[in-house]
Amino acid sequence: MKAKVRLYVDHPLGEGQPVPLTREQAHYLFGVMRLAVGDAVALINGRDGEWQADIAEAAKKGGVLLCTFQSAALQMPPDIWLCFAPIKKARTDFVIEKAVELGARRILPVQTQYTNAGQGRRDRMQAHATEAAEQCGATYVPTVDPIVPLAQLLSGWNPDRTLIFCDEAEAGSVDASRLYPPAPAALLIGPEGGFSPSERDQLRSCPFTKTIGLGPRILRADTAAVSALTLWQAAQGDWI
Repeated sequence: MKAKVRLYVDHPLGEGQPVPLTREQAHYLFGVMRLAVGDAVALINGRDGEWQADIAEAAKKGGVLLCTFQSAALQMPPDIWLCFAPIKKARTDFVIEKAVELGARRILPVQTQYTNAGQGRRDRMQAHATEAAEQCGATYVPTVDPIVPLAQLLSGWNPDRTLIFCDEAEAGSVDASRLYPPAPAALLIGPEGGFSPSERDQLRSCPFTKTIGLGPRILRADTAAVSALTLWQAAQGDWI
């Protein structure tokens, strides 16, 4: 029986491996999805690929799944990160979702001078990334880092990774598809209103930074994130 539900679990996966369920997972599988003993569930943990498991025990507050076979190997996305300034809740959710679907390996929220400090709880963003992976068929779940100030991000940056600075001030002035360097790399998307002049100067002075523009009409932060990831994937190829 092919599984109709995919579920992320923080537990090792392998043939014959029992997987205990949390109360929330049990409620979702048995209360919301109405699954029962004997039904199949597809499991991912971000490390062991996708495994099909059968429901061995079902209860209101818990349950046990039993792994039967690996239905898909772990597929790692390319080594591209997305650094972005969190925006309003629904649009941040959209950025996280599309970053997972388009293949970001790591997601780094950044506090800039124009970022609303109240935006973006890490646990909520990580949960949304996990949900996106469950829904889109991914076997890898990118880590969402704690939000850090832009200056701190730059001071601790590994110069071996190119930081692609998507500067709204450069909109329409360059062909981004010809400038994207190969992995390892990271994309930096600014907040609504863009980067401040001092932040722009700081970014341009970093030896590991490459500045690009995405186009004259791509000014919204969520659109910029999707566009930048799409252009990078188009320039470098699909998932490896």
